[in-house]
Amino acid sequence: MKTKFINGVSSSPSMSLGLLVTANALHVQPDTQEDSRELVRPEQPDLETRRKAYLWCREFLHGAWKGLAEEDFEITIIRGGLSNKLFLCSLPDSLGSVGDEPRSVLLRLYGAILQMSCNKGDSRQSNKENHFQGAEAMVLESVMFAILAERELGPKLYGIFPQGRLEQYVPSRKLDTCELSDPSISAEVAQKMARFHGMRMPFNKEPKWLFGTMEKYLSQVMRLNFTRESHLRRFNSMLAYNLPQEMETLKLLLESTHSPVVFCHNDCQEGNILLLKGRHSSDKQKLMLIDFEYSSYNYRGFDIGNHFCEWMYDYTCEEFPFFKVDTQNYPSKAQQLHFIESYLRESDQGFDNLSEEHQMKLKEELYVEVNRFSLASHFFWGLWSIIQARLSTIEFGYLEYAQARFDAYFQQKMIWAA
Repeated sequence: MKTKFINGVSSSPSMSLGLLVTANALHVQPDTQEDSRELVRPEQPDLETRRKAYLWCREFLHGAWKGLAEEDFEITIIRGGLSNKLFLCSLPDSLGSVGDEPRSVLLRLYGAILQMSCNKGDSRQSNKENHFQGAEAMVLESVMFAILAERELGPKLYGIFPQGRLEQYVPSRKLDTCELSDPSISAEVAQKMARFHGMRMPFNKEPKWLFGTMEKYLSQVMRLNFTRESHLRRFNSMLAYNLPQEMETLKLLLESTHSPVVFCHNDCQEGNILLLKGRHSSDKQKLMLIDFEYSSYNYRGFDIGNHFCEWMYDYTCEEFPFFKVDTQNYPSKAQQLHFIESYLRESDQGFDNLSEEHQMKLKEELYVEVNRFSLASHFFWGLWSIIQARLSTIEFGYLEYAQARFDAYFQQKMIWAA
């Protein structure tokens, strides 16, 4: 979900993004009295962002970009992100290419919360170490993106700077939520995820990301305050869940659930899966995974369970709260086993040689594993969204979304934590 734009652009292209998460508190946006239901999403970037984008493109790209006049620079906002700001930057048709330079590129400006969530280290760090988490997270994420680009598992990387990066613009469209249940698409997502999990990456391989990040989020949530009455009422209703105790209960459940540690995407939702242009539903290789900000070594069950949770959420709504949830869209057991079988065939080359009984045993075990870890998905993004409600400048019903995730958590908990 969460590759969806946010604040976090410093005053000049050369300045560091800066630390937005300190040892004591978040640097939050004012909790104004403005009613978000009346806000309108802009179609064009502000002049300052346009100017910075132009400079980044001219400085990092080659060929015709070097002689591009600022008034001819084309930039539009790309919809569909809750963590980053995304823009399409293009050369005008009237300006010919000089060589093999790209005609269009994707500009990604990092969101502030990424500096917490992308930390791949231990959550129990000193305040001094926490001070450098933002820069460290950006370095790790950039290295990861570059490696995936070199392995042709992700878009090309054209430029990188403290505030974000320039990426290959891949002719494609993002999947719609309803397409996740298409059997051929589901099978290919499973295959792509299995290949992702099979990669060896130069990062800390201890599974510290999930609860390490949630502990950071929870610590910040417990320090937040809201002044608007409607926000405060909803926030207090979620605090009444006794979130610290609930997270300890969840941790005990997952500690008793075996799940291999692999390199996970951690945000495999429809907005992060591209349907490549010119490919059809009958093609076997028609998808590309993108947006690796949250990727890390983590439990396999979380990555798959998180993907299943995303079947319920549609983020393309144009009216407040800018998302819809339908719990009936959570994949049935048959749909999950279809995904799981495709995953196991790709990840275990000996799977087809097993007896039908042994195959079913492995599928049933993974079925239980991912549904237990789906609880962690709801809890994780619930905490994330509460923080976004105070941190983000994006028009989105973050508190409403957090409530929806916690509602789903407690509903599924009755089944999988019994």
